[in-house]
Amino acid sequence: MLGTKRNIYPSPSATDAVLRAIDAGCILLALRVAIHPAFAGHHESYWLVGAVGIASFTLIGAFCGMYRNWRGAWVEREITCGLITWCVTLVILLASGFLTGRLVDFSTATVIVWFLAAGLLIAGNRVAIRTVQRTLRARGMNTRRYAIVGVNELAFQLAENVENSPELGLQLLGFFDDRPESRTPHVPDAIGRRVGDLDELVRAARDRTIDMIYITFPMRAEDRIRNVLARLADSTASVYIVPDFFVFELLHSRWTNIGGLPAVSIFEHPFYGVDGIVKRCADLLLAGCALLLAALPLAAIALLVKATSPGPVFFRQRRYGLDGTEIFVWKFRSMRVCEDGDRVVQATRHDPRITAVGRVLRKASLDELPQLFNVLGGSMSLVGPRPHATAHNEHYRTMIQGYMLRHKVKPGITGLAQVNGCRGETDTVEKMRQRVEYDHRYIREWSLWLDLKILFQTVLVVLSGRDAY
Repeated sequence: MLGTKRNIYPSPSATDAVLRAIDAGCILLALRVAIHPAFAGHHESYWLVGAVGIASFTLIGAFCGMYRNWRGAWVEREITCGLITWCVTLVILLASGFLTGRLVDFSTATVIVWFLAAGLLIAGNRVAIRTVQRTLRARGMNTRRYAIVGVNELAFQLAENVENSPELGLQLLGFFDDRPESRTPHVPDAIGRRVGDLDELVRAARDRTIDMIYITFPMRAEDRIRNVLARLADSTASVYIVPDFFVFELLHSRWTNIGGLPAVSIFEHPFYGVDGIVKRCADLLLAGCALLLAALPLAAIALLVKATSPGPVFFRQRRYGLDGTEIFVWKFRSMRVCEDGDRVVQATRHDPRITAVGRVLRKASLDELPQLFNVLGGSMSLVGPRPHATAHNEHYRTMIQGYMLRHKVKPGITGLAQVNGCRGETDTVEKMRQRVEYDHRYIREWSLWLDLKILFQTVLVVLSGRDAY
């Protein structure tokens, strides 16, 4: 017999109010730190700017979805949303201050300190809140009880995923199925247990013993799904259908809506809305700074290449860019040949075509520096799947399933494959297949923090000189 005890957790409106109050406190605290002691006498400006900042941050945050339910989402995405909201807020405040003439009340140092301090506090409180939530949910507080309809491999995978994500705060009540146990696989003891049939499920839903219900019947079992949904319509439980898309290799799947008709993407890129803006802004900022720092080395390398071997300074090669469109990738010429035809021979260790200067450039990956101009131009990104010569693409796309899916994002100067040992010559299909697997993983798991991690690891890989020739 199922019990009727329910967990008590705060309503969304109460949670929103607490989060908004915490964010307001972060903004005011950061502003107070920024103006002390330089502007200790400007109390009127302090409170006015603080109030406008909080109001703007709250409105922009609502527009960006900052106060939506982030249960199950990566904390990095929540932090990114908060930081973008704060950046937009500060731009609005600066514009308003300039138009009203109040901007002169605050020095550049004050604005910078406020910007950095508030950003750190907003990000820090999100991490702290997640930590508290994880602790409470691990102790059975602030949790929701869920049930799975259907005893099959998809149901078992769903239960394992939830079990491995304690931050979701979900507790499994059990599995339900309308088939006899002799016709269903055995539920592993480590996952849970089969509780009953659909009649017992409906009773539990009506008694509000269950908060959430996940239906894992195969999509071909349309009549069974319709029957379950019709019976659960007489309850207040939240009901979800988990489609058996695990038979496909999903590449950043997402739900969309076409005139009220929902659809799920199987192959898609992750850079929509705010994520796309974040990715592009990071590319422009970091690539611009890198070019400023590398201006003199670029000029010196260009002179060395020109002086030590006949031929052009730069090597331009056709490669595939976003969605398979053709782009030209720039590099310092490191060989005596400039191959860009239907057949391109990969560089090998001790390749006689490589010049003396080119060998040093390739060892330190300095021949890739001109691709920073590709990044500024928008045809490449700092981080993404490494672009291969067009001839290599046409060769491997017929041998490796899903090879072309790596072009659902812009190619990068460095990538997840490169920092995981997949550099140098791909003299076997298996080596290329491993690269493609890393590329797919990057697209599925992308976040700004992953990009920054890859960039940091790239520096270490370049310094080691591993597999570079």
